[in-house]
Amino acid sequence: MKNSRLWVPLMLLLAASFSQAQNKNIDPALLGKHISYLASDKLEGRYPGTQGDKLAADYIRNYFRSLRFALPFDKGLQHFSVVTGVELLQGNLVEVNNKSFTVNKDFVPLSFSSNASVEAPVTFAGYGIVAQGLWDDYEGLNVTNQWVMMLAGDPEPDNPQSRLIAFSGDRLKAIHAKDRGAAGMLLVKGESLEKEDKLMPAFYDKTASDSGIPVIHITRALANEILAGAGASIESIEKKILANKSPSGFGTSAVLKAAVKIGLKNVNTQNVVSILPGSDPILKNEYLVIGAHFDHLGWGGKGSGSRMPDTTAIHYGADDNASGVAGILELSRVLRNGKPIGRSIIFVAFGAEEMGVVGAKYFVDNPPVPIAKIKAMINLDMIGRLKPDASLNIGGTGTAAEMEALLNQVEADHTLVINRQPDGYGPSDHASFYAAGIPVLFFSTGAHDDYHTPGDSFNKIDLKGQTKVLSWVYDIASRMATFNQPLTFTESGTMARRGQGRGYKVTLGLIPDVASSRQGLGVDGVRKDGPAARAGIRKGDVIVAINGLSVSNVYEYMARLNTLVAGEIVSVEVMRDGRKEILLVQL
Repeated sequence: MKNSRLWVPLMLLLAASFSQAQNKNIDPALLGKHISYLASDKLEGRYPGTQGDKLAADYIRNYFRSLRFALPFDKGLQHFSVVTGVELLQGNLVEVNNKSFTVNKDFVPLSFSSNASVEAPVTFAGYGIVAQGLWDDYEGLNVTNQWVMMLAGDPEPDNPQSRLIAFSGDRLKAIHAKDRGAAGMLLVKGESLEKEDKLMPAFYDKTASDSGIPVIHITRALANEILAGAGASIESIEKKILANKSPSGFGTSAVLKAAVKIGLKNVNTQNVVSILPGSDPILKNEYLVIGAHFDHLGWGGKGSGSRMPDTTAIHYGADDNASGVAGILELSRVLRNGKPIGRSIIFVAFGAEEMGVVGAKYFVDNPPVPIAKIKAMINLDMIGRLKPDASLNIGGTGTAAEMEALLNQVEADHTLVINRQPDGYGPSDHASFYAAGIPVLFFSTGAHDDYHTPGDSFNKIDLKGQTKVLSWVYDIASRMATFNQPLTFTESGTMARRGQGRGYKVTLGLIPDVASSRQGLGVDGVRKDGPAARAGIRKGDVIVAINGLSVSNVYEYMARLNTLVAGEIVSVEVMRDGRKEILLVQL
């Protein structure tokens, strides 16, 4: 930007005088009204596709309508579909040596199973774990075109610090089985993991792509039918492995015939979108987005994201994120009734955030205005429980060249203790905007013991503290909507954090698209100086293989990544505009 050193102080001076002239009377009573309804029994946790989800969307839209805002799309509703689970279809069967077994009694397909019919011998492969230098249940086994039967969990069940825990996930075990040519995978719980011989409850792990092979959970009774010809039982094998602390695999004489037929449950949900037009004849064609997600976990349960997955109860989501939605509703009222602003403001209540920021990504991919016209995004997620130290977390502070100066100006006028986090990526809706090259700010008062539990209820909301938070947000939003030049986007922090947690030895330097249901891993963003960018990987590519091994989803991507080492040159296959490209990446 030309003459930026002269422009920033002038910008801040104008913005400060504007803010002081504005009305920012945040009303805690109105905040309480919004939160108490959104987090009420009637809305049952606002799970996508439910009646509570629809009631929440209607409430938000009607409030925007009462302010006479413009309502794009379907009168303010931006419809999209999301996968919320799987269901068993007709035709699931298991037969062992011509003896038939019953679905949901003796066996159940897992949510990430492929649909297939397979008749093949069965090989037992311990825990199905492959951990280089630590444990290999496949050593000496040939499982090509075989069913691989294995124990769930890991061989150190009494050691919460076991290094094998990281290699014991069901998805990862299925990847290793498929890589070794297995026709299918059978998973059984040993007594050390669960005394009762019960099937796993069916749940969806929020990734629509399947494992590439059929994966079936079976009871110990069924497993023992398979092992009878080998003179063994699950109980005796498990005891042997745990006692010897070494892998144990062998072939069986059993032949298993199975068919898996499951389907994805697609539901319709929506973002709720409104627009407050700006007053400046030029700036009104540029937009600031202020958003918060309105969905939550419904009644909880396995796979919902609940921290109490064995408890079936309404997860009210008062702080997460009725507080954020109440925040955008109250900001919309105050900004609507204050003095005219320059830029237009888009207020968005996002759906399906808990399913993997699906609504925000859909909005960014299908915006109501050209995406280049959106100059900044503010995200409110869990702002209702200000801690005793009055600390407010603000993420994305490094995503614009001018952001620190703006924040300094606002911070001087408030008493909250600000924790600045420059990274533009984070586990909420702003990540999709950052991936699109848009400066972002993410406001949160942080997690607490009631996070993702039924205890996140309205009576624990601190309305006085939330009022202070929203006063802070108001001041920064009014500045962003007013100064003459747009913010200058800067890349801040690693753009490769999604799906690449601590413990990974290398990074490709990209943001994977974990919300998509397509086969392969979409690339949402590429760090300009990272290995992926240097190799020519682009935003919009779909990674389908690394070093010749398939990448069907984020789980396979993480599994491949964990085998790589710094300095290595790896081949990455991507689909680009319908064609396959093979790129060499120097790590």
